[in-house]
Amino acid sequence: MIDPTATTESPVAPGAAARVPDGAAPTGAPAEVIPAQGPAGGSDADVIVVGAGPGGSSAAYHLARCGVDVLLVEKAEFPREKVCGDGLTPRAVHQLVRMGIDTSAAGWVRNRGLRFVSGRHRVELDWPEGPRFPGYGLTRTRMDFDELLARQAVLAGARLLTGTRVTEPVLDHGGRVVGVRALAGPERRPVTFGAQVVVAADGGPARLALCLGLERRRDRPVGTAIRRYYRSPARHRDPYLESWLDLRRRQDGCILPGYGWVFPLGDGRVNVGLGVLNNARTGSFDIRTMLTEWLARTPAEWGLREENAAGPVRGAALPMGFNRVPHYRAGMLLVGDCGGMVNPCNGEGIAYAMESGELAAEVIVQALARPSGPGREQAFQRYPRELHHRHGRYYRLATGFASLMARPAFTRLVTHEVIRSPAAMGLMVRVLSNLVDGSSPDLADRLVNLAIRTVPVRTPRDRSLSPPR
Repeated sequence: MIDPTATTESPVAPGAAARVPDGAAPTGAPAEVIPAQGPAGGSDADVIVVGAGPGGSSAAYHLARCGVDVLLVEKAEFPREKVCGDGLTPRAVHQLVRMGIDTSAAGWVRNRGLRFVSGRHRVELDWPEGPRFPGYGLTRTRMDFDELLARQAVLAGARLLTGTRVTEPVLDHGGRVVGVRALAGPERRPVTFGAQVVVAADGGPARLALCLGLERRRDRPVGTAIRRYYRSPARHRDPYLESWLDLRRRQDGCILPGYGWVFPLGDGRVNVGLGVLNNARTGSFDIRTMLTEWLARTPAEWGLREENAAGPVRGAALPMGFNRVPHYRAGMLLVGDCGGMVNPCNGEGIAYAMESGELAAEVIVQALARPSGPGREQAFQRYPRELHHRHGRYYRLATGFASLMARPAFTRLVTHEVIRSPAAMGLMVRVLSNLVDGSSPDLADRLVNLAIRTVPVRTPRDRSLSPPR
């Protein structure tokens, strides 16, 4: 088990690939640094994973554990910052444990559940505990969270290459992905990496997917989130993640679909931010102004004022509800945000990125065990089908809920009436956070499972021979 407190030092040098020497125990020691090999400074591997975020590192870890030669390529140097709420639900905790991460070690801050606030109403709800998901969540900043996961992949046997920006896939004469081109190091040296399959985990911009003509679906929701760190001795050890539901547009007082959050980090700071869905019903709004006005409503003793800010306001788009499909095409699998896997209900992306990374690894291992040809391709096609089997119905349900939240009457119902009922809000937590366990005998789980199973699901077909719209 690695020491999470030691993750502020990068395990690799810029432009170098790193791995644990054969037979080495997975300890907290830095990984051995080895030079990249191959023509033009490149390196061949069985699998190339582009992007060392949670999805990419999860895929690399599980691939390496199965003995696959995997190269994990990251454009930045660690440590690096990412725009995020830094909150992890029990669904994400489950995936961390599957990667061998010790969530009781220093650096992790546990929380008991969620506190919802709307006007004068507030309700505290503990995370439900079941056979699959634990009864606690976590917080940890992305400044070292991503590096921690990348180090875990290295300790499992993956090679990590930082400071290398992948620019495009390499295609064979049949249009199949057989590697990537990149610019390595501060000198931007061109390199080419060959592989039998590529995992695209390059985030919301999804540059590799766009190179294959995989455009974003306009009928799926997209969110906007901004966050800022504040020094807050009064709130940094709060046992609950706090969500404010009554976000109002300044010009007309309309409640917008989204929420504000105050997530404790346990180090004297809190992560504070807003997430709002963007669609035709919400109209125009200035999310930065909304953040300023909302913070002015918080108690002064919390310290959420300009003089206590611990960094700038940063923002990012949230690609939701499988808004880029198919998730496999011509030798490349999409993982995490580049496949639009953010939950439309709560904006959570880390858990789904890690789940899709593990599933991609499972499918790749089975596919590479077959000879190249139709049989291997058939094995790869299991990835999009399994993704939609696991999450398709839920994401359709979540997309419908997001559409309802864009209607002022429904939003008022939730923020004025539903919040008064702890039982109803408890059910909402299970649905919004997707913490329903199919194996649980709990009545609430069974009811939500029944509702999800009634939602029709369509598995998108790969129209590889059709031009992108």
